[in-house]
Amino acid sequence: MRVTQTEVEVRYAETDQMGVVHHANYLVWFELGRTQFIKALGFDYARMEEDGILAPVTDFEISYKKPFRYGEKARIETWLDEYSGLRAIYGYVIYNERDERCVTGRSTHVLVDKETFKPLIMKKVLPNWHKAYMNALNND
Repeated sequence: MRVTQTEVEVRYAETDQMGVVHHANYLVWFELGRTQFIKALGFDYARMEEDGILAPVTDFEISYKKPFRYGEKARIETWLDEYSGLRAIYGYVIYNERDERCVTGRSTHVLVDKETFKPLIMKKVLPNWHKAYMNALNND
């Protein structure tokens, strides 16, 4: 399985009144990891959208284990956890600088037509992406 790593430095604006990263910001970090994963496969998410294809989130799972604070660095590991040709599920683990597992999660996405939101099959509309996703799943 192919895994990418993305680093983020915690910005002050991401923290809440308790001085820790607000829980909603981890979803943004997942998005950073996912787009970096796609880029590492050689594709451009913005280009896909320009071509009239969107990949909305249909489900999120997230588990918080340890908080992050302003100024700390986070490492987001992202991989393709499951892929059916219609649905892609990405896995995430966010580590702190001490290599402790702080946040884990998964996001589920489907491809849809930008105008109609009708579901699309990746193999048909993005055959190169489909092949890369199959390789990413089998890449040990």
